[in-house]
Amino acid sequence: MARKLRLEYSGATYHVINRGNYRAAVFATAGARAAFEVCVGEACARSGWRLHAFVVMRNHYHLAVETPAGNLVAGMQWLQATFANRFNRLRGERGHLFQGRYKALLVEPGAALGQVCDYIHLNPVRAGVVPVARLGEYRASSYWHLGQAKRPGWLRMETALAEAGGLADTPAGRAAYAGHLAWQAAEGPAGKNAAYASLSKGWALGGAEFKAALLQEHALAETSRAWEASGVREVREAQWAAALATALRALGKTEGETGAGRKSEPWKVAVAAHLKVTTPAGNRWLTERLHMGTPVAMSHLVGQLRRGRNPAAARWLAELTAILNSET
Repeated sequence: MARKLRLEYSGATYHVINRGNYRAAVFATAGARAAFEVCVGEACARSGWRLHAFVVMRNHYHLAVETPAGNLVAGMQWLQATFANRFNRLRGERGHLFQGRYKALLVEPGAALGQVCDYIHLNPVRAGVVPVARLGEYRASSYWHLGQAKRPGWLRMETALAEAGGLADTPAGRAAYAGHLAWQAAEGPAGKNAAYASLSKGWALGGAEFKAALLQEHALAETSRAWEASGVREVREAQWAAALATALRALGKTEGETGAGRKSEPWKVAVAAHLKVTTPAGNRWLTERLHMGTPVAMSHLVGQLRRGRNPAAARWLAELTAILNSET
């Protein structure tokens, strides 16, 4: 089977994750973690990357990396191959160092990227390596650099600070960020196990508009080789949502109006019938988004339209079809 492609474009930002082969403790020593950080810095310099956060744990690493040149794949190939060659040469070993392909989730700039930075910085706390009060002592992390007078040019700590409440890179701002992370560890989504899982799953992290724009601008489908399997359903449903929005807009309706009026409103039936023909949207999804009761009831209403037993809905459908055809 062909390997899935990565979605790359200028300015794309990613949450990158990978583990040691068979979850081996590749970074068990401070020397190995420091060597990997050196490699990350070299990759940033070679590729023009901006690193917003990173952490290196015993058997895995996380990066929040921005790619102004849209070159994630080439940069990651160099980073992992170079570190693996150096690691194996030093130890006289051979073979794969990392666990298959790295995971790379697209991240929306702004709040979503800030939350990913928090999630990355709190990794040692969630793993029980250090308590949050001593997080600044964990050397293999961008958070350690926050307390240093001089930082690498490729490290952009201002992002995490800004998204934690517009904090400045000053002693007071850095102290406030420490308090922010302590709150996250105790109460926030980047610290709680049940909530932070979503920050390392799927295909993109951000709002619905961000994901919809990616789908539209890059003409992606759920069958695209750009996606890992975990992102297929979300991509598919985002496409259905875009098609629904287009149909509602054509009729002068909004999604907020779908919850008003009768479940059998003729215009709702028309929209459901249109989407069932033009998309593979499921009955349950359509029923929930159009507020049409149950999937069985919605399917029955659409069936009546198709059999010519709902003239009002037929008129709405004809109008919808004419408008959409005139726009193509």
